[in-house]
Parts: sequence; C-alpha cells; structure tokens
Amino acid sequence: MGWLTYSILLGGIALVAHLVVDKLHTKLPLHFGGQAEKGYKDVQKAFEQNFIDGWEPEGASLAVFVKGRKVVDVWGGYADKQAARKWKHDTISVTFSTTKAVAAVCIAMLADRGRLKYDDPVSKHWPGFAKNNKGNITIEWVLSHMSGLPYLDAQISEEMALDHNLMRGVLEAEAPKYPPGRSTGYHAFTYGWLADQIVRHTDEKHRGIGQFLREEIAKPNGIDYHIGLNSSEEHRVARVTLPTVAGFLSEMWYDPKSVAQAVGYFTSNKNHPLVRSTDNPSWLDIIYKSTVNSPEQHAMEQPAVLGIGNARSLASVFSLKTIALLNKPVINETDYALGVLTAKGHGFFYYPMEGSEKHLIIGHSGHGCQQVMFDTKNQIAFAYVSNGLKAGVYDRCRTYYRVHKAVYDSLARRT
Repeated sequence: MGWLTYSILLGGIALVAHLVVDKLHTKLPLHFGGQAEKGYKDVQKAFEQNFIDGWEPEGASLAVFVKGRKVVDVWGGYADKQAARKWKHDTISVTFSTTKAVAAVCIAMLADRGRLKYDDPVSKHWPGFAKNNKGNITIEWVLSHMSGLPYLDAQISEEMALDHNLMRGVLEAEAPKYPPGRSTGYHAFTYGWLADQIVRHTDEKHRGIGQFLREEIAKPNGIDYHIGLNSSEEHRVARVTLPTVAGFLSEMWYDPKSVAQAVGYFTSNKNHPLVRSTDNPSWLDIIYKSTVNSPEQHAMEQPAVLGIGNARSLASVFSLKTIALLNKPVINETDYALGVLTAKGHGFFYYPMEGSEKHLIIGHSGHGCQQVMFDTKNQIAFAYVSNGLKAGVYDRCRTYYRVHKAVYDSLARRT
C-alpha cells in the first residue's frame, strides 16, 4: 500500500471516528449577543452563519468601525465549551500575532512624538544591540521582519521571558541568521522581544510595551486590550482549543492553499526558519498544544503573540488616527520563512482591498484565524477574534473571509 493511499485511508478512519465521538457529545445551543446598525445587519447574519454552518466550533467576536463609529459589535458561542461558559460582552481571548500590529501602533505613537524614526538604527537608541554585526539594523527592518533574527540560538526559559533585562542580554548576544535588510523572514516570536526593547529604549519613561499600551492607549481610550494581563482579569479569558480533525479537513476542502501550508510546515526539517522560529521557546506551543491557556503566559509582556482582547478592543486600537499615517508598505516580496509573497511595513501586513487591487488594507493576521484590518480609503476598522483555532490561511480563512466580504457588500449598497 502506497503512502498516499495509506494516508487517505488513515485520514478517513480518523474522520469517521471523530464524527462518531462528536455525535455522542451533548450539543450546546447556539448563543449570540450584540448588535449591528441598520445597513450592516447582513454582517451580523454572516457572523452567525459561521456558527450555524459549524465553521466556528467555539466562540468568537466581530467588530466594525466606520469613520470612528462602531457599526457592528457582535459575539457568539462559548468561551469554554467544555464548561458551557458562554462568550459574553466582556470576554477576552489570546489574539496571537495580531498582537504584533498593536505593538506596531505603540511604536508608531513614539515615532509620531519624535522619539524615534523608522530608519534609525536600533543601536542609536539601544547601543548594546550593535554587538555581533547588528549595528546597521534599523527599526523598520525589525518591524518588517528583515533584521535577520527570525529565531534565537539561545534557548529561552519562562524565567528569562519574564525578565526584560535577561532578554535584552540574549538579544544583544545573538548574531543575524542571514544578512539584515536583504530579505524578509517572518519573526514569529522574536518580533515581540525586539519590539518591547525598542519601546523601552525610546520611551522617555522607559516603560515596557505592556505598560506603555495600558497608559497611553488602552486606559485613555477605554480599550480592553492587554499585553501582560493582570491576574484579576483572568476569569474573563476564553479557553483556546486546537482545530479538530473534521474542521481541519473541511477547511482544506474549502481553501486548497491551507493544504500547501500545512504540508509545507509539517514536512519541513527542524532547521527550516519557520520551524525554528516557533519551536523556541518550547514551552510556548501554538501548533501542537494550547499552552497559551496558561495564566503565567497571559501575564507575560510578549507582544508578538500573547496580546489579550476581543474584536471590539482590537478594532478600537486600529480606529486611532495614528494608523492612517502608515498606508504604504515598505517591502513586497516572498517571505524567507513563510514561503509566500507578502507586503509588509511598519509592523503591519498589507492586503488588497475587496474588489480592488489598487487600494491596500493595513492589518495583521493571527494564528487560528484572528484578524484585524484598517481600510484607509473607506476609514473602516474591523477585527475578528475566536478561541477555536482554524487551519485556514491568513485573510482567506473562511470564517473571517465571510464577514469581510459581508462588510464590503454592505458598504457597496450604501454608496
């Protein structure tokens, strides 16, 4: 029996077994909350259809702001399905790599205040970073994943990750893995530690990025988003679950690109840059386990992956005026680690606007189908956050893409 036939047979058996076990579990009733303004009701319907069709296995929230006005704020499903704990108005969840965009907003604020320039060498503000041939790496290269540091050689312990002074020393001691500034390679985790140090070395109060976010963005604007969650808020955090076998296969059927990505990752050797970028630290596992359910990880200031909020708070951050200044990408080429063409700049990804290749949307995807976007042309900020992880690819992940399309269909009817 060939490996392909064997794989198909094994997959079929696994799918049948999953469906049988799934049928034995008590089905929880569908649950929805929130509202949409007149003219955007179809967006709310599209969101709810994700649950009706079984595409959204746990819970989720969706928010849309148009010219600073909230027009959609809905949620549904369960924050913890095993405990039958419903997703509520104030439920928050780990938003994975969309956190990178929030970190980029913090740095954009510092740039707007004249504390830094994107083309400044990092070592201008942080002299120790110049060690080991890193003196020419600019802040923009860090934010555009061009610093040559997609992974670290030093093994990072939880104790090290909690101590910004130790992490500063680790980053200073590392050498680039490829020539900085020449190509882009996704910095899955290292982006966060680098961004935190940039904020600490350019903020006049030398605050960490979590404190800066809280004092300069979240508290003044009433935004419920956290990088470093206080333990008193832990009861509101949704429990993250991995994709089911049935969900994984269903998404692959819907979007064949997810097949290529999954095969590419799981068949790569351990030295592939994307694999190395996500296997250190080993205790922060977002692929095979849900270690992000740990309260200890929620408390960390790790602005690459451990931001916590909901769609309302993410979209609120992106409705700030600072974002409108950053409407052009810096680089548009194949990513060394991801293996796909990506447009990046200032800490964001840039995507074609629905129905137009000429206009780009600023945003960032997050693991498992988290999304936050800002359309500078139409002044629309929207975000999608869920705790049931998906295998879909970036902005084409089907749960998000359905509501994304509904937003632009609603906009077209109003113009």
